[in-house]
Amino acid sequence: MPKNGFLTPKAIANRIKAKGLQKLRWYCQMCQKQCRDENGFKCHTMSESHQRQLLLFAENPDKYLDYFSEEFLDGFMELLKRRFGTRRIHSNVIYNEYIQDRDHIHMTSTQWETLTDFVKWLGREGYVTVDHTEKGWFITYIDRDPEVLARQKLLEKREKIEEDDEERMQKFIQKQIEKASETEKNKNETVYTELKRDDEDDKITFNLGAKSSKDEGLKPGTSGEVKKEKAVTNALKAAESALSSKKNEKDDRKRKKSALEEIKEMEEKKKKTENPKKDYWLAKGIVVKVITKRLGEKYYKKKGVIKEVRDLYTGLVKMTDSGTTIKVDQMHVETVIPAEGKQVLVLNGIHRGCQATLLSLDSEKFCVSIRLESGSMKGRVVNGVQYEDISKLAQ
Repeated sequence: MPKNGFLTPKAIANRIKAKGLQKLRWYCQMCQKQCRDENGFKCHTMSESHQRQLLLFAENPDKYLDYFSEEFLDGFMELLKRRFGTRRIHSNVIYNEYIQDRDHIHMTSTQWETLTDFVKWLGREGYVTVDHTEKGWFITYIDRDPEVLARQKLLEKREKIEEDDEERMQKFIQKQIEKASETEKNKNETVYTELKRDDEDDKITFNLGAKSSKDEGLKPGTSGEVKKEKAVTNALKAAESALSSKKNEKDDRKRKKSALEEIKEMEEKKKKTENPKKDYWLAKGIVVKVITKRLGEKYYKKKGVIKEVRDLYTGLVKMTDSGTTIKVDQMHVETVIPAEGKQVLVLNGIHRGCQATLLSLDSEKFCVSIRLESGSMKGRVVNGVQYEDISKLAQ
């Protein structure tokens, strides 16, 4: 075997050393050549090929500097996006992984002298979010991909739609309380006075009459005395009932209704006159979502289709994912709001039972706009329909 053959230990050791990282001071970026020692680097700098590369660099140094800077930035940001995503990470961790590639662009050949300068520049240009701590510089990648932004908006929209009924009711009650407090501020303060009877002079008197000569002659236990006692008791009962009714009327007049009671009465009147609603809303063919864990964890937050309605308040639901049929009460499910342009069924109000098309959503007021597709008012657009009054129709 020759002394400097391919399989000699020295040749194998040299190839192993060439695969790994070498010292940065013995690397030539223009020639992209890594030398293993100082003597080899000195010989390379005196070579004709290196001198030609230096002449090219001297003609247009900004061109090569910008090229190397751009390559370094692309490689660094690609590693940050693919490896760490939007997590907060130390800058040295990313840099150490970046330089593991033997053919990477060295920072000494870019416009940035140190890693700190490069991190500060990234923060100023808006590539990442930078924060400095006692442990060093930390960066967080800012993902501006249009698909990612659209996906985030869609998730936020779904979260708003999937809010529980309790949260929506709490917000509604809070708004009503604020509205009531504003109305009470505008009113004058209530003055409390002493409870007085309107007709103090009118006293209830009973004229039982004096004993007549005929009655004096009657003995106890006779029929005349019994009749007299019955008349007295009847008169006393009538007087007591008159007093209690009069007192109740005065108490009702004196008691002032609270703002919340007035709002409730107004809402009830409005529902009875303008939009009469019923306390049951289940209908065959609509899509509902289970909102209770009593039926089992596997059905919680799952959707299904109403196949049959029983005694107005209960129905049979066929689950979409598992295909099983369960019996539910209307308190255990809620309506499902589809995307714009989909078919829905009106479950309550004057348009109850009509099919419609969903036109738009108002997530702040928890209502929608629909166009009726059936019924006597077909083609009419109805605004301000509450979420619980419509539900998606099964396809």
